[in-house]
Amino acid sequence: MTITTCVFDAYGTLFDVASAARNAAGRPENAEIAENWAKLAGDWRQKQLQYSWLRAVMGAHTDFWQVTQDGLDWAMEANGVSGARLRKDLLDLYWSLAAYDEVPAMLAALKASGLNTAILSNGSPDMLDGAVASAGLADRLDAVLSVESVGIFKPDRRVYDLVGTHFGCRVEEVLFVSSNGWDAAAAAEYGFATAWVNRSGEPVDRLPWTPRHQLQDLTGIPAIAGV
Repeated sequence: MTITTCVFDAYGTLFDVASAARNAAGRPENAEIAENWAKLAGDWRQKQLQYSWLRAVMGAHTDFWQVTQDGLDWAMEANGVSGARLRKDLLDLYWSLAAYDEVPAMLAALKASGLNTAILSNGSPDMLDGAVASAGLADRLDAVLSVESVGIFKPDRRVYDLVGTHFGCRVEEVLFVSSNGWDAAAAAEYGFATAWVNRSGEPVDRLPWTPRHQLQDLTGIPAIAGV
């Protein structure tokens, strides 16, 4: 079936989640993370995801901003750094994460072809609005869909339901794109055509479902969508 709607995960897919720690590390006052900012960023992201999964399984939902803060607090302790100023710097920078270089042109190509474009994210609405505005992507997106409208994190099926509810499209008309292998796998089980953006060359997750496409970045998405 023809793709009518392209839906993207936000964090790690359109927006570089490591950019907050990288930019903070470039400031002289944050010399304590100058050497290990990449590990800090990786630990922060992993805990952020783990806490979202655990809260979904345990029925203990909170918004993604709280999960983001909790993940950072764990990562800072694990990496032997502390301080309210550093913590504030890292959290402030998370509201203006850099978009990957290819994102603006890729979304513009999809929009120019008449496809619907959207974000579907664990992020809270205010976090997503901040990231979209900072990256200048508002005119390239038709919708920014947050799990907060259903009160549970991915990969719960109710999150993926939001796409059809908003656009009135069939499941088969949706190309779902994520940098998270587990997210792409869950979306494939749901019935979306899926593309996994595997920037770091990770192995495919050992799950019953696999993404239909695998790419190193987002430049190939318009071709996959039939543009």
